Amino acid sequence: MSWRCKRLPLEVHEAGAARVSLVDRLRGRGATPAGQQQPDPTVRWGSYLILLTFLILAARLFQLQILSGEEYYRRSTDNFVKELDRPAVRGQIRDRHGRVLAENRPSYSVYVTPRYLTPEALERLRKLLALSDEQFAALKRRIEAKRGLDRYRALLAVEDIDRDKMAMLESEKLDLPGVDVEVRAHRSYPTGLAAHAIGHLNMISAEELPQRLADGYHPGDYVGRMGLERLYESRLRGQAGFEKIIVDARGQRKPNSELLSLIGGELRRDPVPGANLILTLDLDLQRILQQALARHHSAAAVVVEVDTGRVLALGSHPSFDPNQLTGRLTQKEAQRLEADPFRPLVDKVLRETYFPGSTFKIVPTLAALEDRLINPDERIPCHGRFELGRRVFHCMKVHGPVNLHEALVQSCNIYFYHLAEKVGLERMTRMARQFGFGSPTRIGLSEAAGFLPTLDFYRQRGGFRVGYALNTALGQGDVKVTVLQLAMAYAALANGGRLYQPLLVERIEDPSGRVLEQVEPTLRGHLNVSPESLERLRRALQGVVNDQKGTSYSARIEGLDVAGKSGTAQVGKNRKGESSGWNVHNDHAWFAGFAPSRHARIAVAVLVEHGGLGGHVAAPTAMQIIQGYFQQVAPEQRPLALDPTKPRMLGPMPAASGVH
Repeated sequence: MSWRCKRLPLEVHEAGAARVSLVDRLRGRGATPAGQQQPDPTVRWGSYLILLTFLILAARLFQLQILSGEEYYRRSTDNFVKELDRPAVRGQIRDRHGRVLAENRPSYSVYVTPRYLTPEALERLRKLLALSDEQFAALKRRIEAKRGLDRYRALLAVEDIDRDKMAMLESEKLDLPGVDVEVRAHRSYPTGLAAHAIGHLNMISAEELPQRLADGYHPGDYVGRMGLERLYESRLRGQAGFEKIIVDARGQRKPNSELLSLIGGELRRDPVPGANLILTLDLDLQRILQQALARHHSAAAVVVEVDTGRVLALGSHPSFDPNQLTGRLTQKEAQRLEADPFRPLVDKVLRETYFPGSTFKIVPTLAALEDRLINPDERIPCHGRFELGRRVFHCMKVHGPVNLHEALVQSCNIYFYHLAEKVGLERMTRMARQFGFGSPTRIGLSEAAGFLPTLDFYRQRGGFRVGYALNTALGQGDVKVTVLQLAMAYAALANGGRLYQPLLVERIEDPSGRVLEQVEPTLRGHLNVSPESLERLRRALQGVVNDQKGTSYSARIEGLDVAGKSGTAQVGKNRKGESSGWNVHNDHAWFAGFAPSRHARIAVAVLVEHGGLGGHVAAPTAMQIIQGYFQQVAPEQRPLALDPTKPRMLGPMPAASGVH
């Protein structure tokens, strides 16, 4: 066999050269004019792109595994770990003898976890709980508003359901994924007494929640809204705890497993119960006081210890049920309370101010005696009217000539018009401030300050007139006081001139009974008056009740030693006492006093809104409260009966030197 070589066509040689050139370019080689090879730009940039991609992937892997590994691990565990809030038990509120005024009762509440709640389960829940369209729509909005991890957290759906509904939910638990019934403590007020002072709770609102998150509040928590519940919120609520549990895909709790060890961190924190408040109130006296007020349409009263300032009882009538306001108040009931003309939501002891009427006559009396502006035995004729320029001031009746003692006993306005001319507005204002009028009592609760007019006050409003001083002397015009201020003022008269700060909390205890804080009586000030002036005034106030001409003699109870002053404060155009019962044009009825008249134990102030004559309306109510105190609360303190054969106890003191 012989081989023959043939010459390839020129096209084949050119194609081969082209292939060689392409391979060289892919390999980064090629001829240059200088005979050197240069890298191809396309390959170079492709290599850069691949390298950059690997760098990005490596950085992301570092970020996921190293920098944010714990965070993503926590998020992954949240898919099956459920954190349950464990609220603290709120502290109790008790009276001075340990009897419960506010406590906690077991309550069944329904919680839903949006992540596990199905539409079918939500509809089933609606039927079992008999939710209205409005309630159901509100619940759906709250559920749909949850986003992200919040969908794994339980939210309160319905609170305080009854046992029958709780049993139905438990029996159908398998058909209600994401639904739990938990037993929680719900605030309860077993007596409902002293509601304005003790206060109530309600659920924290969505608007205020962001500001309270730092303090440990959560959606569905309750917060004090009034009275002591609000003032001592931080001490009463305690510290909430939590517990982490394992749940399955339906949100149902699983038994403890080794998965809990993977969670890390604190798995459970027990709640710390709140502290208990021990009040100065006496539950028995509180009942007596509120029963006495219940005779009237609208009234208020307070009883204080003369030598300490401790508040033994206080009440505003009508009141409200704190159990109703704590969580289950319907819109209809709220509207009824707001529209009630007797204002059950208003604390008439602390928050409302009134003209004090003749109970204020103690102020110009002491101002005149201390500055020796009058001869207390000088008689001033009362003809039933007092003329000042073109204006005529009237008295209740014609008393004839009366001295200071008789003017106080019979509440003669004409005498005090003459007295006011001598004393003047500024002296009365200075003396009134010593009694604590015109400023808060510092009881700690929300209270009104009252008002005392001054010369500057009238100058800024067109100028001062003498008639303003005359009205002030009678507790009218622009002077305003609270019921508590008046009680503290009369307590100062009874104890020799010491003005105390009223106390409502005796001490604070932990759940075991250990005293955390003891609250001691505090002096606010002292009356800068002589013992002789106080004794003269005390005798006159004793005569108001025990003298047959006294304005409160008809309310006197045989054997009950009381000193005090009635008052009838004008609020409308009607003449004093013209109408009876509730009438918005009728005058407010007052009585303020202390008992016994010597070495007094308690001071009392009673106001009956639009009740009429103080001696006929407020005084009997005060006597009922005082009698109840000495018969049922502190019978060992009851004074001996007055001896009717010794009328000298009611008579005026010997004449004092001074300006006639």
